[in-house]
Amino acid sequence: MDKQQILEYLQQHDIKHIKFAFADIDGILRGKVIHTKKFTDGLGQGYGFCDVVFGWDANDTCYDNVDVTGWHSGYPDKYCHIDLSTFRTIPWQDNIPFFLGDFSGEGNESVPCPRTLLKTITKECEDLGFYPEFAQEFEWFNFRETPESLHDKSFNHIEPLTPGMFGYSILRPSQQSDFYFDLLNLLEQFGIPLEGLHTETGPGVYEAAIIHDHVMAAADKAVLFKNAVKEIASKHGIVASFMAKWTDKLPGCSGHVHQSLWSPDKTTNLFYDAAAENKMSDLMKHYLAGQLYCLPHIVPMYAPTINSYKRLVEGAWAPTTITWGIENRTTAFRVINPSHAYTRLETRIPGSDTNPYLALAAALASGLYGIKHKLPLTIQPTIGNGYAEKGNGSIAGNLLDAATTMATSPVAKELFGDIFTEHFSRTRIWEWRQFSKHVSDWELKRYFEII
Repeated sequence: MDKQQILEYLQQHDIKHIKFAFADIDGILRGKVIHTKKFTDGLGQGYGFCDVVFGWDANDTCYDNVDVTGWHSGYPDKYCHIDLSTFRTIPWQDNIPFFLGDFSGEGNESVPCPRTLLKTITKECEDLGFYPEFAQEFEWFNFRETPESLHDKSFNHIEPLTPGMFGYSILRPSQQSDFYFDLLNLLEQFGIPLEGLHTETGPGVYEAAIIHDHVMAAADKAVLFKNAVKEIASKHGIVASFMAKWTDKLPGCSGHVHQSLWSPDKTTNLFYDAAAENKMSDLMKHYLAGQLYCLPHIVPMYAPTINSYKRLVEGAWAPTTITWGIENRTTAFRVINPSHAYTRLETRIPGSDTNPYLALAAALASGLYGIKHKLPLTIQPTIGNGYAEKGNGSIAGNLLDAATTMATSPVAKELFGDIFTEHFSRTRIWEWRQFSKHVSDWELKRYFEII
């Protein structure tokens, strides 16, 4: 719908309120429900938010190490602009109209908005003559808990939705059919059609692949998917967790990014060359070379939390080395090339805890870096165990090392600009500082009596 059609829809259905949101630096949706009059009045100037929304962490604690906002600036309003193309209604909330927004436009040049960053990189891609087709898939665990019960238990002895290891089970979803079909049907109605939904190996764990789309729409759907799953789960007395790894006894949860570049008319997959080795076009090789080259400089875009690195360990279905392969799930990058229509690159580093705007922005920007610089694909494909292939380097082992590298990297600044790179890196270093101050159960059990 265009602007006039949306306004007519609101009037014809006597709608008094709309809901809108944007993703903060951690990918958490922040937003408001506003009256339709305020919605109409703000379509030009935007809707004011205290810019602390980019100056605090996931627990609303203000950063003390960033420049874009803080006590030094007085935390002024910045203006969020709604993207009318994101209009949909929320079927599990009385079909209230919903929109996504971002902080692009005049006056917001210093705001490190993730969606705006992806818009900028997408425009660069399209200016080069490419149509970016993307999708993100997610694994997540479901628990028979509520927010209150989790806090009462201090997150101990939490109960998974189902017992046992049962990947690709037909039985388990049928035993939770109300929840399962609500996921399928309500997400479809919400404009997030799923290509597939199944159990993964682990108690109460599901995996969903979202149908691929233009990179901006794909990122919007991924952000909304995570929040929507949590809301739908809550209606069934379930807590859905997208934490990268909630226990060391089970594999973690991935958020793999699938991508390909097409001709502007979307008829030709520019990654596919039937006559080439591995059916990979020169363009795809440059794109993959860019991702391999840039990876050490931008790891926090794929692994943004302390917990992310608990997932990136050997033998746990997540990569640890700078490697690629053909249909190889032990490498950081997996080439999938069964046909012209489905040839693509899977970036396997991201976990389900990623901010989709940043994960997709990182993948696209680093791929374009390889194309612009015509980087040769000098790293050979890994055949066999990617964990053992350490000759090209390994992925950073913790958030501090990854963020420190990114903060001083000219490559990261070329990809994302100085303002975003410096702000994001500092927020990740802040995250490490908060973790470092905490006394864990492990420390108490290990040192309290014995040391």
